Amino acid sequence: MERFVQRLDKAYEAIDNADYILVGAGAGLSTAAGIEYTGKRFERYFKDFIEEYNFTDMYSSGFYPFETSEEKWAYWALHIFANRYDVGKTEVYQKLLKLIEDKDYFILTTNVESQFWINGFDDERIFATQGDYGLLQCSVPCHDKLYPNKNQVFEWVEKTRDFKIPTELIPKCPVCGAEMDLNLRKDNLFVEDEKWHQMNKRYSDYLNHVDENKNIVFLELGVGFNTPGIIRYPFEQMTYSYPNTTLIRLNKDYPQPIPENKDKTIGFDEEISEIFDYWLSRV
Repeated sequence: MERFVQRLDKAYEAIDNADYILVGAGAGLSTAAGIEYTGKRFERYFKDFIEEYNFTDMYSSGFYPFETSEEKWAYWALHIFANRYDVGKTEVYQKLLKLIEDKDYFILTTNVESQFWINGFDDERIFATQGDYGLLQCSVPCHDKLYPNKNQVFEWVEKTRDFKIPTELIPKCPVCGAEMDLNLRKDNLFVEDEKWHQMNKRYSDYLNHVDENKNIVFLELGVGFNTPGIIRYPFEQMTYSYPNTTLIRLNKDYPQPIPENKDKTIGFDEEISEIFDYWLSRV
């Protein structure tokens, strides 16, 4: 217990003294916030689908080879509803906001549930690299405009019968007529629209704005090895390269530092919410 408190204090002091905080947020942060893709939450939303398709969790079921578009959109309507529109603000994201809101921060995230926006983080300090459950794109894609899907999702959920949405509700591209797709980076057809490029530029501008000789904290939250090249590896590289940096890694499965950063990394495999509570008690 004492070692845990010592790590907590050391990490908090690094955050408190930081001139810059770069947050890297992965799926583990949303899981800690209660947006779980397995267990009772999965069963509550998908009881009928589990019985029909033998699904075991929301992640793997997203790769199921549905025979028809009507079935595919019935599944994804419920998936998006559960993880994007039926969640609202979450305590873990609210705690993170309180922790860093007065700092010069930026957020790089691979999460697609829009929790940073829902919880009131500064829009100009977020780069969501992998898309958004709340947006549709052309599947071809014939153009780079994205379309909000909230009204469609609610209608799909309401009108699903026998695990299908009505054929006339299958979303079609208003330009070429092809079927629409979710704006999720799963292949080379992912649309990077104007806002995506604006977020990307703001991230680059933030990195250029950082004075490498000042105190920098890389706060890595729930980032595993699905896409380590986006957050985990760059954070390790910058931690190694910059002189006055601390990498604070919260990860239940992979909290370990690389050997080169052993003295500059503070790792935690404890609960994220518990860690945030302790840090906030010291604010």
